[in-house]
Amino acid sequence: MKCSIKDCSGECETREITHTVRCHGQVVVIDHVPAEVCSVCGDVLLSRDTVRHIEQLLRTADRPARRVPLYEYA
Repeated sequence: MKCSIKDCSGECETREITHTVRCHGQVVVIDHVPAEVCSVCGDVLLSRDTVRHIEQLLRTADRPARRVPLYEYA
């Protein structure tokens, strides 16, 4: 699939990414998220099903699988 960014000549490749989102005031990191990633500009596209799955995970997850350090840029 061709990249959706105007004037980018890249092709999207299926990869697993690490997705970061802020939910209820907390930073949440979700690993191994399937995505289409442009080989040239790095633009990331998530499918509707993937977005729905992430939303469900954020609504229903009790505890994270792991904890990671969070640093603030100061």
